[in-house]
Amino acid sequence: MMLSSHLASPPPPFSLRSPDAHPLLCTETPSRLLQRRRRRRDLERTGLALTVRARAGGAAPGEVETAMVERPRPSSFQVSRGRPTPLGATACVGGVNFSVYSSSAASATLCLISLADLNENRVTEEISLDPMINRTGDVWHVFLKGDFADVLYGYKFDGKFSPEEGHRYDASHILLDPYAKAVISRGEYGVLGPDGDCWPQMACMVPSDGDEFDWEGDLPLKYHPKDLIIYEMHVRGFTRHDSSKTDFPGTYRGVVEKLDHLKELGINCIELMPCHEFNELEYFSYNTVLGDYKMNFWGYSTINYFSPMVRYSSAGLSSCGQDAINEFKTLIKEAHKRGIEVLLDVVFNHTAEGNENGPVLSFRGIDNSVYYMLAPKGEFYNYSGCGNTLNCNHPAVRQFIVDCLRYWATEMHVDGFRFDLASILTRSSSLWDAANVFGKPIEGDLLTTGTPLSSPPLIDMISNDPILRGVKLIAEAWDTGGLYQVGTFPHWGIWSEWNGKYRDVVRQFIKGTDGFSGAFAESLCGSPNLYQEGGRRPWNSVNFVCAHDGFALADLVSYNDKHNLANGEDNNDGESHNNSWNCGQEGEFAGISVKRLRKRQMRNFFVCLMVSQGIPMLYMGDEYGHTKGGNNNSYCHDNYVIIYALPVFYIQLIASN
Repeated sequence: MMLSSHLASPPPPFSLRSPDAHPLLCTETPSRLLQRRRRRRDLERTGLALTVRARAGGAAPGEVETAMVERPRPSSFQVSRGRPTPLGATACVGGVNFSVYSSSAASATLCLISLADLNENRVTEEISLDPMINRTGDVWHVFLKGDFADVLYGYKFDGKFSPEEGHRYDASHILLDPYAKAVISRGEYGVLGPDGDCWPQMACMVPSDGDEFDWEGDLPLKYHPKDLIIYEMHVRGFTRHDSSKTDFPGTYRGVVEKLDHLKELGINCIELMPCHEFNELEYFSYNTVLGDYKMNFWGYSTINYFSPMVRYSSAGLSSCGQDAINEFKTLIKEAHKRGIEVLLDVVFNHTAEGNENGPVLSFRGIDNSVYYMLAPKGEFYNYSGCGNTLNCNHPAVRQFIVDCLRYWATEMHVDGFRFDLASILTRSSSLWDAANVFGKPIEGDLLTTGTPLSSPPLIDMISNDPILRGVKLIAEAWDTGGLYQVGTFPHWGIWSEWNGKYRDVVRQFIKGTDGFSGAFAESLCGSPNLYQEGGRRPWNSVNFVCAHDGFALADLVSYNDKHNLANGEDNNDGESHNNSWNCGQEGEFAGISVKRLRKRQMRNFFVCLMVSQGIPMLYMGDEYGHTKGGNNNSYCHDNYVIIYALPVFYIQLIASN
């Protein structure tokens, strides 16, 4: 990547040298020299550099030419020290404060990038941060005054590149601020960047103190959990098909257009699949089975946690991402007007940077050994199944997560969160100490990295936070490392759980498997076998039969086996034990009697959900019998065949005949 800077390198600072080094230095007192050095530093900050030059013919001893002022290309901004808090870019009176955490970097540079230069992979201006002035503890900071119209930002960090010690600094990468409120790159969903690039340069929105949103007095609905009926929804998939008849298909505005449909169904809470910034082109490759391209459709691969997915917005890159933020806020406001709460599916278990072969986007280049759970020789632990594991219980990382959740609850007005692979949030953090991990004795009792904790600090912080205690908190209480905590997730009396055991028992009973009547009765009663002993109530169980991961309801009664060949993995991906029953014939095309039985089975599942104690959750499209053709792992498809297929059945929640 070719990058250019509009700042000339300043000359080296004055230094105390031997008397022979320069006649001026040998005639001034030490106090005078220190004053001159301070003055020199102040001038360098404003873009001026003093140089002392001898006459062309050589100066006589003790004689110096009048000092001259060289002016490098001036900065467009006035630069001053700044503040270490709050982290991120913060609009203030007269300018913007930039603050970022990096404990081990040797140097930091703030990169300012115009929209035009972003498209050309250029940096418009670089501002080097002085570790003596622009660093407090492990936080780098600077304050800028100037015109930020159409200006974005990122960072460069330099330091040790030593993967075996956990450090991966590389100053050639422009990195995203973890606290950025919007990320700008490609503007249109599914469209490649310049020269067919799936990962063009990204940069962060600079906030403005004039960014206002009219909430019209919006306040949290604060429904009691026992009264919720949740609808799990994918923003793009919900309205992308022409049958949705929306003016803005596949966007936040498209969801707003269909909120009345959900209200008519009786839904009072929607759970949005990941809406944080991610790259839908992450898995981009030609799919020979369907003749299209594989995508990261689900979005469980976060690039930035504070930023709403810009390409889910009809506004695109307008106002450098601010219009996308406002469009998301409009969705929340309009849902609340209709009495519908909104939960976010958050993915604080891994990031899009993957394993050691993945891209360097943000966290890895800023402080790899802090943000990721690392093994003794720098390898990435992979409890997420996606290449890396976020080091959630490290003090800096857990504060980052709490700050992020607070932002979405207070600034964006969301009503709660569902935590993907939440068991990772209970694992102990990396004990990154090279002296220890390479063989020297460890004093005291230290937990092994990844050990499940009975009172994990992150869950403690969230559960006792004065803001977050008041929102809905739902755990997917398992991870891919084998930790399964349904019924035992650390809860502080307020967490609910996706009840995977409810799903399995209800499927087995309704399809007619012997020996499940007792377990089915417990499921109807709110699973007291799981939650009563821990002091929780039935509403701590989120009951579901189908979700995004697995069969859709119509497929649950139409297929005995998964049919995932379209994923290009030889049908080896996805869950093989689905507890499904095809009612006598495999696939969509079946006899009339089989179809009638399938409709009855779907109604049985709906009735079971609605009469069970606990919180019922429906999956998008199950209310009309949406099918994915037997694909139970449709993460990589953004197409009509798998995602937007027309219904095979149309059923009502309260069905006739």
